Amino acid sequence: MYGGQQPIFILKEGTERTTGRSAQSNNIAAAKAVADAVRSTLGPKGMDKMLVDSMGDVVITNDGATILKEMDIEHPAAKMIIEIAKTQEQHCYDGTTSAVVIAGELLKRSEDLVEQNVHPTVICEGFRLASDKASELIDTHSIAVDKSMLEEVAKTALTGKSAGAVKEFLADISVRAVLSVAQEVDGEIVVDLDDIKVQKKQGGSIRDSSLIDGIILDKERVHSGMPRNVADAKIALINSAIEVKKTEIDAKIQITDPGMLSQFLDEEEKFLKSLVDKIQDSGANVVICQKGIDDLAQHYMAKEGIFAIRRAKKSDMEALSKATGGRIVTNIDDLSSDDLGVASKVEERKIGESDMVFVTGCPEAKSVSVLLRGGTEHVVDEIRRAFADAMGVVAVAYEDGEVLTGGGSVVAAISRDLRSYAEGIGGREQMAIEAFSVALEVIPRTLAENAGLDPVNTIIDLRKAHSEGKSHFGVNVYEGGVADMKEGRVFEPSRVVEQAIQSASETAVMILRIDDVISSRSSMPAPDGADFDGLGM
Repeated sequence: MYGGQQPIFILKEGTERTTGRSAQSNNIAAAKAVADAVRSTLGPKGMDKMLVDSMGDVVITNDGATILKEMDIEHPAAKMIIEIAKTQEQHCYDGTTSAVVIAGELLKRSEDLVEQNVHPTVICEGFRLASDKASELIDTHSIAVDKSMLEEVAKTALTGKSAGAVKEFLADISVRAVLSVAQEVDGEIVVDLDDIKVQKKQGGSIRDSSLIDGIILDKERVHSGMPRNVADAKIALINSAIEVKKTEIDAKIQITDPGMLSQFLDEEEKFLKSLVDKIQDSGANVVICQKGIDDLAQHYMAKEGIFAIRRAKKSDMEALSKATGGRIVTNIDDLSSDDLGVASKVEERKIGESDMVFVTGCPEAKSVSVLLRGGTEHVVDEIRRAFADAMGVVAVAYEDGEVLTGGGSVVAAISRDLRSYAEGIGGREQMAIEAFSVALEVIPRTLAENAGLDPVNTIIDLRKAHSEGKSHFGVNVYEGGVADMKEGRVFEPSRVVEQAIQSASETAVMILRIDDVISSRSSMPAPDGADFDGLGM
């Protein structure tokens, strides 16, 4: 009330508003709940989650980004944490769980500081200083990568996933696939993972998976009279229909006697025959068409022994062009021998219950395919996710040319260095930097917890090893205690760790700076007594 006047309402009816400490506590609780939801999946001994959507579809995975994407979360602060996982997945392909867990721990530590009456803006400033320093420190711990290390990077990414049992096998495929499509542009290595086409088929075992030096098409030849396989293939890539052209506008042809009808049909037949003749004259014995192929044209092609596929996807056409060296032709009249791609073999194979076409033996393939197999649909889906992570980290490590040791060794080393750095800062920011350094230890602590080890003893052993200058020591989840990760060949790309720390600190700062939540939806969770432990958001 103002001077005895009626109160002034500036927000419409039904709007909910939470301010001050309760708004911060509410947001931090939601963020911590999301971090706790994925925390148990971290590391080689992490467990999987089963996610069932409203339609009853089941996803079984321990991939942080997939779990958070599938969870139906409403709380706005929790959604900000999910954005961390999305960003991490897009830029680094791995480390999504680590990034989310670090963000949750940063907010947990900051809550303790807020209760000690340290102002949120002071905490934010300290976190920014710590984050910038951490980026500098990462460079001092990086190791130059060589090709033998790439396989170890892939194995590290696959460890702890369903594919962990065959990590050597899949790591070898992922490294060979990445090296096949890697190109040097202006002195820098560039890897476009879109050039690696991954096809998944259930049935068989994971070890039936293979790398193809060419392209796999989930198609079959258009006519049973065509050969099942063609050696020394000359491939025409055509982006126009091999059928009688239709007019742009509605048109009628009036036929007044049977002779005219016969003549009309003969002309259609001649036109289709001429198209097939042009393809044959170019020297092509395989046709991949992006549009339709008329039944009569199929018949003529089968008679000439030409292998043909119709309605290929645009992405497949582009991949075939890169793999075979052929050019995509829009007008068949312009097709010449110079436009043809080459492959040592094109064949139709039975994979599981469906027929697939394999274009193999491309001499200088800049686009390759990987066929992933697995016993059930859920297994194949999880293998696909694990393989995508492995390819991604190999590509990132190869592009950046540097890696870090894993097992929580680098974050433990940075945590120790940040504690020393904090002492020279002074002021209340020092408390925030120290909180940041302690928060980073959540990674080795969680690795130890998930492996059934004593987290307190593990952190003590880790700090002792690092104080003795053993900066590559991390958590040994298999035998307990700590071990040299460099000797154990546990590596991860430096970009993964750097991005995880940066995005976690930026999001924590953003959430900390919020002191007022105005929601026009009545479905917003109540600020007091909200059930975040069960993720009832």
